[in-house]
Amino acid sequence: MVRLLEQQQRPINYLTIFAIAAFGLHFLVLLFLVIQGIKIRQLSQRKPPNFVQLIDGKKIVIKDNLARDPVAIKKFVGNIMTLMFNWSGTLPPQTISDRVAPLRDRGILISTPQGGNNKVTTNSWVASFALSEDFRRGFLREIAAITPSEVFINDDQQGLSAELMIKRIDSPEKIASGKWRVGLVADLIQRKRGDGSKIITPFNKDLLIRATDYFSYPLPDQMTDLQGAIYAIRSSKMEIYEIRNLCLMDNYNNAPQERSNSCAGSLNMESFIK
Repeated sequence: MVRLLEQQQRPINYLTIFAIAAFGLHFLVLLFLVIQGIKIRQLSQRKPPNFVQLIDGKKIVIKDNLARDPVAIKKFVGNIMTLMFNWSGTLPPQTISDRVAPLRDRGILISTPQGGNNKVTTNSWVASFALSEDFRRGFLREIAAITPSEVFINDDQQGLSAELMIKRIDSPEKIASGKWRVGLVADLIQRKRGDGSKIITPFNKDLLIRATDYFSYPLPDQMTDLQGAIYAIRSSKMEIYEIRNLCLMDNYNNAPQERSNSCAGSLNMESFIK
């Protein structure tokens, strides 16, 4: 009986209760930190939202990350092809002094299919980053093979320039989710600087476009002008993954026409330029 009374009167150990409470609190804090870490990781890997600008200037968020506005696709094709095939022999001006006295474009060496080394313009090289990685290298080789060496000559009499004159860009035709086919009808005009003589080559192509992700440069203050141009190209969230010959029935005139199925057999699927 005495022992039973002693056990009932045993004092409460507040230190033990405090230790248990502290352990439970630490466990809850640790669980909270783990949950927050998972949420932060998911947020860092989340794709940036796509915006579509309406006619009235308002922007709305679209949930489909593979959706692209048809006007934006046509603008992307026009800008990239113009940048790719406008060979002025000078670098794009970055300052006012560059506009007054443009710097000469020394070009970038690219190995050609014939085994040699030819040059492409800096603009062509920058524009090539709008192509898929598996398609870009072969396309640059073809561009290097057809780029005249006279483009890089610092001589107004012997030098040569080129310009892509776009006649029309067809409305994008959706071929799969996030993929489109766009027809381009244009002329590649090469002009000698000395006498102004021209060589006009039809440039009519089917371009296959697909939607891509884009991640901005983490340190914009440390980005060079060249890096900025490349990231600006990729910011469109689209890339060209194939270029085919475009077969027309209208002999390259300006009126939109349906593509001919009768000449599909003569289409060289592996030809990039010619």
